[in-house]
Amino acid sequence: MRRSAPTLALRLAVAGLTGLTGLTACTTPDTRPPPAPAGLTAQAGSATSVHVMWNAAADQDGVTGYQVFQADRLVRELPAEKTMVDITDLAPQTGYAFTVRAEDAAGNLSGPAPAARVTTPAAKAEDRTAPSSPAATTARATGPRSARVTWTAATDDTGVTAYDVYQGGVRIHTAGPGESAATLANLRPDTVYTFTVRARDGADNSSPDGPAVDVTTPPASGDGPGTAPAEFAATASPGTVTLTWTAPDTGGETTEYELYVNGLPTTVIQFGAGAVPSGRAEHRITVAEPAGTVWAVKLRARLPDGNWGSFSAERRITLVA
Repeated sequence: MRRSAPTLALRLAVAGLTGLTGLTACTTPDTRPPPAPAGLTAQAGSATSVHVMWNAAADQDGVTGYQVFQADRLVRELPAEKTMVDITDLAPQTGYAFTVRAEDAAGNLSGPAPAARVTTPAAKAEDRTAPSSPAATTARATGPRSARVTWTAATDDTGVTAYDVYQGGVRIHTAGPGESAATLANLRPDTVYTFTVRARDGADNSSPDGPAVDVTTPPASGDGPGTAPAEFAATASPGTVTLTWTAPDTGGETTEYELYVNGLPTTVIQFGAGAVPSGRAEHRITVAEPAGTVWAVKLRARLPDGNWGSFSAERRITLVA
Protein backbone atom coordinates (compact mmCIF):
# COMPACT_ATOMS: atom_id res chain seq x y z
CA MET A 1 0.00 0.00 0.00
CA ARG A 2 0.98 3.43 -0.67
CA ARG A 3 0.50 6.04 1.98
CA SER A 4 -0.39 9.56 0.99
CA ALA A 5 1.16 12.16 3.31
CA PRO A 6 -0.96 14.81 5.09
CA THR A 7 -0.76 18.36 3.80
CA LEU A 8 2.86 19.25 4.29
CA ALA A 9 2.03 22.68 5.68
CA LEU A 10 0.46 21.03 8.72
CA ARG A 11 3.39 18.67 9.21
CA LEU A 12 5.86 21.53 9.05
CA ALA A 13 3.88 23.55 11.56
CA VAL A 14 3.90 20.62 13.98
CA ALA A 15 7.62 20.17 13.43
CA GLY A 16 8.13 23.79 14.52
CA LEU A 17 9.62 25.22 11.34
CA THR A 18 9.85 28.98 11.36
CA GLY A 19 9.11 31.28 8.50
CA LEU A 20 6.30 29.08 7.16
CA THR A 21 3.35 30.97 8.64
CA GLY A 22 0.58 32.83 6.95
CA LEU A 23 -0.98 29.84 5.19
CA THR A 24 -3.33 30.89 2.43
CA ALA A 25 -6.23 29.16 0.77
CA CYS A 26 -6.08 28.06 -2.82
CA THR A 27 -7.33 30.73 -5.16
CA THR A 28 -8.95 28.23 -7.54
CA PRO A 29 -11.79 26.25 -5.89
CA ASP A 30 -11.28 22.50 -6.01
CA THR A 31 -14.58 20.78 -6.77
CA ARG A 32 -13.32 17.49 -8.22
CA PRO A 33 -13.70 14.58 -5.78
CA PRO A 34 -10.93 12.00 -5.42
CA PRO A 35 -11.51 8.46 -6.70
CA ALA A 36 -13.09 5.90 -4.40
CA PRO A 37 -10.62 3.80 -2.38
CA ALA A 38 -9.68 0.49 -3.98
CA GLY A 39 -9.00 -2.93 -2.50
CA LEU A 40 -11.49 -2.69 0.37
CA THR A 41 -11.67 -5.83 2.53
CA ALA A 42 -13.31 -6.71 5.85
CA GLN A 43 -12.20 -9.59 8.05
CA ALA A 44 -13.82 -10.65 11.32
CA GLY A 45 -11.25 -10.38 14.06
CA SER A 46 -13.53 -11.78 16.76
CA ALA A 47 -17.21 -12.23 17.53
CA THR A 48 -17.50 -8.49 18.18
CA SER A 49 -14.90 -6.86 15.92
CA VAL A 50 -14.06 -6.52 12.22
CA HIS A 51 -10.77 -5.40 10.65
CA VAL A 52 -11.38 -3.12 7.63
CA MET A 53 -8.51 -2.34 5.25
CA TRP A 54 -8.06 -0.66 1.85
CA ASN A 55 -5.34 0.55 -0.51
CA ALA A 56 -3.80 3.97 0.03
CA ALA A 57 -4.71 6.67 -2.46
CA ALA A 58 -2.18 7.84 -5.03
CA ASP A 59 -0.39 11.05 -4.13
CA GLN A 60 -1.82 12.91 -7.12
CA ASP A 61 -5.34 12.31 -5.79
CA GLY A 62 -4.67 14.78 -2.95
CA VAL A 63 -6.46 12.64 -0.33
CA THR A 64 -6.24 13.98 3.24
CA GLY A 65 -8.46 11.47 5.02
CA TYR A 66 -10.95 8.63 4.88
CA GLN A 67 -14.47 8.07 6.20
CA VAL A 68 -15.51 4.54 7.13
CA PHE A 69 -19.19 3.60 7.00
CA GLN A 70 -21.07 0.66 8.49
CA ALA A 71 -24.06 0.40 6.16
CA ASP A 72 -24.97 4.11 5.85
CA ARG A 73 -23.65 5.15 9.26
CA LEU A 74 -20.30 6.95 9.62
CA VAL A 75 -18.29 5.03 12.22
CA ARG A 76 -14.70 6.27 11.80
CA GLU A 77 -12.76 9.21 10.34
CA LEU A 78 -9.07 8.64 9.69
CA PRO A 79 -6.11 10.69 8.37
CA ALA A 80 -4.65 9.84 4.98
CA GLU A 81 -1.78 7.78 6.39
CA LYS A 82 -4.21 5.31 8.01
CA THR A 83 -5.64 2.68 5.69
CA MET A 84 -6.95 0.15 8.18
CA VAL A 85 -9.15 0.21 11.27
CA ASP A 86 -10.77 -2.19 13.73
CA ILE A 87 -14.51 -1.68 14.17
CA THR A 88 -15.51 -2.95 17.62
CA ASP A 89 -18.63 -3.39 19.79
CA LEU A 90 -20.37 -5.45 17.11
CA ALA A 91 -22.79 -8.34 17.64
CA PRO A 92 -21.79 -12.01 17.28
CA GLN A 93 -23.13 -14.04 14.36
CA THR A 94 -24.24 -10.90 12.52
CA GLY A 95 -23.68 -9.78 8.95
CA TYR A 96 -22.17 -6.34 8.30
CA ALA A 97 -21.34 -4.28 5.23
CA PHE A 98 -18.57 -1.67 5.30
CA THR A 99 -17.51 0.92 2.77
CA VAL A 100 -14.98 3.77 2.68
CA ARG A 101 -14.93 7.22 1.06
CA ALA A 102 -11.87 9.38 0.47
CA GLU A 103 -11.77 13.10 1.29
CA ASP A 104 -9.46 15.78 -0.11
CA ALA A 105 -8.25 19.09 1.36
CA ALA A 106 -11.19 20.96 -0.15
CA GLY A 107 -13.71 18.68 1.55
CA ASN A 108 -14.68 16.82 -1.61
CA LEU A 109 -15.79 13.25 -0.91
CA SER A 110 -15.32 10.34 -3.28
CA GLY A 111 -18.05 7.88 -4.03
CA PRO A 112 -18.14 4.85 -1.75
CA ALA A 113 -15.88 1.93 -2.43
CA PRO A 114 -17.72 -1.31 -3.26
CA ALA A 115 -19.04 -2.66 0.03
CA ALA A 116 -17.05 -5.33 1.86
CA ARG A 117 -19.37 -7.81 3.60
CA VAL A 118 -18.51 -9.97 6.57
CA THR A 119 -20.30 -12.05 9.21
CA THR A 120 -18.99 -12.14 12.75
CA PRO A 121 -18.57 -15.63 14.26
CA ALA A 122 -20.25 -16.96 17.38
CA ALA A 123 -18.87 -15.74 20.66
CA LYS A 124 -16.17 -17.88 22.24
CA ALA A 125 -13.13 -17.50 24.40
CA GLU A 126 -10.64 -15.30 22.54
CA ASP A 127 -6.89 -15.71 22.42
CA ARG A 128 -5.54 -12.58 24.05
CA THR A 129 -2.37 -14.12 25.44
CA ALA A 130 0.86 -13.26 23.60
CA PRO A 131 3.63 -15.83 23.25
CA SER A 132 6.65 -15.70 25.49
CA SER A 133 9.69 -13.88 24.17
CA PRO A 134 12.49 -15.96 22.66
CA ALA A 135 14.73 -16.41 25.69
CA ALA A 136 18.06 -16.04 23.91
CA THR A 137 19.28 -14.42 20.70
CA THR A 138 22.68 -14.68 19.07
CA ALA A 139 24.04 -13.26 15.85
CA ARG A 140 27.22 -13.12 13.81
CA ALA A 141 28.29 -11.42 10.61
CA THR A 142 28.66 -13.82 7.69
CA GLY A 143 30.18 -11.22 5.38
CA PRO A 144 30.23 -7.47 4.77
CA ARG A 145 26.59 -7.53 3.69
CA SER A 146 24.99 -10.38 5.62
CA ALA A 147 24.46 -11.75 9.12
CA ARG A 148 22.93 -14.82 10.71
CA VAL A 149 20.56 -14.44 13.65
CA THR A 150 19.50 -17.38 15.82
CA TRP A 151 16.99 -17.61 18.68
CA THR A 152 15.49 -20.09 21.10
CA ALA A 153 11.91 -21.27 20.72
CA ALA A 154 9.07 -19.37 22.40
CA THR A 155 5.94 -20.86 23.92
CA ASP A 156 2.27 -20.02 23.48
CA ASP A 157 -1.01 -21.47 24.71
CA THR A 158 -2.28 -21.94 21.14
CA GLY A 159 1.07 -22.34 19.39
CA VAL A 160 3.64 -20.01 17.82
CA THR A 161 2.98 -19.40 14.12
CA ALA A 162 5.92 -17.12 13.18
CA TYR A 163 9.06 -15.36 14.36
CA ASP A 164 9.67 -11.76 13.30
CA VAL A 165 13.18 -10.26 13.18
CA TYR A 166 13.38 -6.51 13.84
CA GLN A 167 16.13 -3.96 13.27
CA GLY A 168 15.73 -0.32 14.26
CA GLY A 169 12.07 -0.90 15.10
CA VAL A 170 11.35 -2.22 11.58
CA ARG A 171 10.39 -5.81 10.83
CA ILE A 172 12.86 -6.99 8.21
CA HIS A 173 12.30 -10.74 8.17
CA THR A 174 9.65 -13.32 9.12
CA ALA A 175 10.47 -16.98 9.77
CA GLY A 176 8.19 -19.97 10.18
CA PRO A 177 7.22 -21.52 13.53
CA GLY A 178 9.69 -24.38 13.19
CA GLU A 179 12.66 -22.15 12.36
CA SER A 180 15.23 -20.89 14.84
CA ALA A 181 17.59 -18.92 12.57
CA ALA A 182 17.55 -16.50 9.66
CA THR A 183 20.21 -15.19 7.28
CA LEU A 184 19.75 -11.47 6.68
CA ALA A 185 21.08 -10.05 3.42
CA ASN A 186 21.40 -6.55 1.92
CA LEU A 187 23.26 -5.17 4.95
CA ARG A 188 25.93 -2.49 4.76
CA PRO A 189 29.64 -3.07 5.34
CA ASP A 190 31.31 -1.72 8.47
CA THR A 191 27.97 -1.04 10.19
CA VAL A 192 26.62 -1.89 13.63
CA TYR A 193 23.19 -3.52 13.71
CA THR A 194 20.96 -4.34 16.67
CA PHE A 195 18.54 -7.22 16.08
CA THR A 196 15.61 -8.43 18.17
CA VAL A 197 13.16 -11.29 17.62
CA ARG A 198 9.46 -11.50 18.49
CA ALA A 199 7.22 -14.57 18.46
CA ARG A 200 3.71 -14.34 17.01
CA ASP A 201 0.64 -16.60 17.35
CA GLY A 202 -2.37 -17.25 15.12
CA ALA A 203 -4.32 -14.35 16.62
CA ASP A 204 -1.48 -11.98 15.68
CA ASN A 205 -0.48 -11.51 19.29
CA SER A 206 3.22 -10.61 19.33
CA SER A 207 5.57 -11.24 22.21
CA PRO A 208 7.79 -8.55 23.64
CA ASP A 209 11.24 -8.31 22.06
CA GLY A 210 13.67 -11.01 22.93
CA PRO A 211 17.17 -10.01 24.05
CA ALA A 212 18.82 -7.52 21.69
CA VAL A 213 22.03 -8.56 20.00
CA ASP A 214 24.59 -6.36 18.22
CA VAL A 215 26.44 -7.32 15.06
CA THR A 216 29.14 -5.35 13.27
CA THR A 217 29.62 -6.19 9.62
CA PRO A 218 33.24 -6.12 8.41
CA PRO A 219 34.46 -3.59 5.86
CA ALA A 220 34.17 -4.53 2.22
CA SER A 221 36.67 -4.12 -0.55
CA GLY A 222 35.58 -1.25 -2.75
CA ASP A 223 32.95 1.30 -1.98
CA GLY A 224 29.88 -0.84 -2.75
CA PRO A 225 26.63 0.61 -4.08
CA GLY A 226 25.58 4.02 -2.85
CA THR A 227 22.44 4.31 -0.72
CA ALA A 228 21.45 7.88 -1.62
CA PRO A 229 18.59 8.56 -4.06
CA ALA A 230 20.19 9.78 -7.29
CA GLU A 231 19.35 12.63 -9.65
CA PHE A 232 17.02 14.19 -7.09
CA ALA A 233 14.98 17.12 -8.42
CA ALA A 234 12.29 19.37 -6.95
CA THR A 235 9.95 21.58 -8.97
CA ALA A 236 7.45 24.11 -7.63
CA SER A 237 4.17 24.80 -9.39
CA PRO A 238 1.03 26.56 -8.11
CA GLY A 239 -0.06 24.73 -4.95
CA THR A 240 2.26 21.78 -5.58
CA VAL A 241 5.84 20.63 -5.21
CA THR A 242 6.89 17.68 -7.38
CA LEU A 243 9.83 15.52 -6.33
CA THR A 244 11.56 13.07 -8.66
CA TRP A 245 14.52 10.77 -8.12
CA THR A 246 16.11 7.47 -9.04
CA ALA A 247 15.97 4.77 -6.39
CA PRO A 248 19.29 3.59 -4.94
CA ASP A 249 20.54 0.07 -5.54
CA THR A 250 19.59 -1.59 -2.25
CA GLY A 251 19.29 -5.16 -3.50
CA GLY A 252 15.50 -5.01 -3.59
CA GLU A 253 12.52 -2.69 -4.03
CA THR A 254 12.82 0.56 -2.09
CA THR A 255 9.37 1.31 -0.65
CA GLU A 256 9.97 4.10 1.90
CA TYR A 257 11.65 7.52 1.75
CA GLU A 258 11.96 10.09 4.52
CA LEU A 259 11.51 13.69 3.38
CA TYR A 260 13.32 16.59 5.07
CA VAL A 261 12.35 20.25 4.59
CA ASN A 262 14.67 22.97 5.86
CA GLY A 263 16.64 20.41 7.85
CA LEU A 264 13.72 18.77 9.65
CA PRO A 265 11.93 15.46 8.92
CA THR A 266 8.38 16.12 7.75
CA THR A 267 6.88 12.89 6.42
CA VAL A 268 7.59 9.39 5.12
CA ILE A 269 6.69 8.64 1.51
CA GLN A 270 5.56 5.03 1.07
CA PHE A 271 4.98 2.87 -1.99
CA GLY A 272 2.89 -0.26 -1.44
CA ALA A 273 3.13 -3.66 -3.10
CA GLY A 274 2.61 -3.34 -6.81
CA ALA A 275 3.04 0.43 -6.70
CA VAL A 276 6.83 0.68 -6.33
CA PRO A 277 8.02 2.68 -9.34
CA SER A 278 10.69 1.27 -11.61
CA GLY A 279 13.33 3.72 -12.78
CA ARG A 280 12.35 7.27 -11.85
CA ALA A 281 10.09 7.81 -8.84
CA GLU A 282 7.75 10.77 -8.42
CA HIS A 283 5.90 12.25 -5.45
CA ARG A 284 3.69 15.34 -5.37
CA ILE A 285 3.04 17.45 -2.29
CA THR A 286 0.09 19.80 -1.88
CA VAL A 287 1.23 23.07 -0.27
CA ALA A 288 -0.51 26.23 0.93
CA GLU A 289 2.42 28.42 2.00
CA PRO A 290 2.62 31.86 0.37
CA ALA A 291 4.51 32.44 -2.83
CA GLY A 292 8.14 33.31 -2.22
CA THR A 293 8.62 30.81 0.62
CA VAL A 294 11.95 29.03 0.20
CA TRP A 295 12.33 25.33 0.94
CA ALA A 296 15.48 23.24 1.10
CA VAL A 297 14.43 19.64 0.46
CA LYS A 298 16.22 16.30 0.53
CA LEU A 299 15.27 12.69 1.17
CA ARG A 300 16.74 9.33 2.07
CA ALA A 301 15.63 5.75 1.51
CA ARG A 302 14.70 3.06 3.99
CA LEU A 303 17.10 0.19 3.29
CA PRO A 304 16.17 -3.50 3.42
CA ASP A 305 18.07 -3.78 6.72
CA GLY A 306 15.72 -1.26 8.38
CA ASN A 307 18.20 1.62 8.52
CA TRP A 308 17.93 4.90 6.61
CA GLY A 309 20.43 5.34 3.81
CA SER A 310 22.42 8.41 2.85
CA PHE A 311 20.68 11.65 1.92
CA SER A 312 20.11 12.78 -1.62
CA ALA A 313 21.48 16.08 -2.80
CA GLU A 314 19.59 19.02 -1.26
CA ARG A 315 17.52 21.20 -3.59
CA ARG A 316 16.32 24.73 -2.84
CA ILE A 317 13.03 25.81 -4.38
CA THR A 318 10.83 28.89 -4.13
CA LEU A 319 7.11 28.23 -3.84
CA VAL A 320 4.81 29.87 -6.37
CA ALA A 321 1.17 30.93 -6.14
